Amino acid sequence: MRGLPGGQRLPRTVWILIAARAVNRLGAFSLPFLAVLITTRYDAAPATAGLVVAVFGLATIPSRLAGGRLADRIGRRRTMVVGLVGCAVAQAGVAAAANLTAVVGFAVVLGLAFELYEPPSQAMIADTVGQAARVRAYSLLNAALAVSGLAAGALAAGLGRWDLRWLFVADAATCLLCALVVHRALPADRPKAGGRGDGRAVAAPWRDRTLLAMLCTGTLFALVYLQITLMLPLALAHRGLEPADAGLLLAVSALAIVAGQPLLRLQRPSVRSAPVAFALGGTLLAAGLAGYAVADSLGAHIVATVVWSLGDLLLVGRALAVVADLAPPGGTGRYLAAYGTAWGIAAVAAPLSGTQLLDHAGVTGMWSVMAGLCVVLAVVQPAVVQAATGPRACCRPGRRGCAG
Repeated sequence: MRGLPGGQRLPRTVWILIAARAVNRLGAFSLPFLAVLITTRYDAAPATAGLVVAVFGLATIPSRLAGGRLADRIGRRRTMVVGLVGCAVAQAGVAAAANLTAVVGFAVVLGLAFELYEPPSQAMIADTVGQAARVRAYSLLNAALAVSGLAAGALAAGLGRWDLRWLFVADAATCLLCALVVHRALPADRPKAGGRGDGRAVAAPWRDRTLLAMLCTGTLFALVYLQITLMLPLALAHRGLEPADAGLLLAVSALAIVAGQPLLRLQRPSVRSAPVAFALGGTLLAAGLAGYAVADSLGAHIVATVVWSLGDLLLVGRALAVVADLAPPGGTGRYLAAYGTAWGIAAVAAPLSGTQLLDHAGVTGMWSVMAGLCVVLAVVQPAVVQAATGPRACCRPGRRGCAG
């Protein structure tokens, strides 16, 4: 186990969660090819394929909310296993579907199961480690997902040339493998005390103004991040560069996040330092995207990628840690699930806004607007976090460590 500030070490449970999630992410290379499968195998129009993918995306929003509620009701491990097995069944169904109607049905089932895993896995990390270690643990999880995503792309390139359906078969297999690891290696769920007198505060994330403010800033971050991944190939093409080099730049980003992990140990990961870290992270994001706006070579894009990736390193894990600390006892899963809907909202908005910006403002204008949004994030998010972690926040009903 690696050491953490203050002498704390990441428990075995956290490493198992990170490894299991990395295995699952390794197999999650089929979804980008769902539209291609629908158009090539079932002769559907591109608009129809886009509608099916959009329906899948919308289904992931209630999926995440259900994952948070189930995590707090029936337990973390059970919810993760249910979600992973559900994804495996749906992926296998897509691969074996005889007609388009069946594909649509399994795509909806996949969306409803797809995000069940995230809230309980994030909540289990919050349950397992102390406050000072959460930033480190969540950042390592983010790094593992980035690296696994690169390997997933390589696997997709190989299997996709054979038969697109095998992508879904392989994804189903990794989901089942991940479910087996979770079930066998993670600690069993503890029975929940029932009744109103168990001393647990009522978790009402949608009534928590601080959480809603975090959700707004998280949605802004997710919107920018998804626009980077979606628009980078198009932006490179507009600059006369090779669109496929977007894969290289995303690989550089993953390596920067992994290599930057020791930076998290150089600073005191206390709650008091969170506003400064959020301000710095937003500033680095803005600087990196401003670099994209003026870059005219692959080398310049690589430098800009490293800069914004270091901002990502400072923001993602810390945001999850702040949200986990906001939750009252017994409500961590629901709070993290509510915050996670930011990615579902951004997944719908990013393709529409990104393409419009590119069409009307060009590459320079598009990246400049995104950099401006990151400046807003650098100003607003520290204020929100200060309100969430400052002295007055300790008096919020149900807050950990509060009396009454």
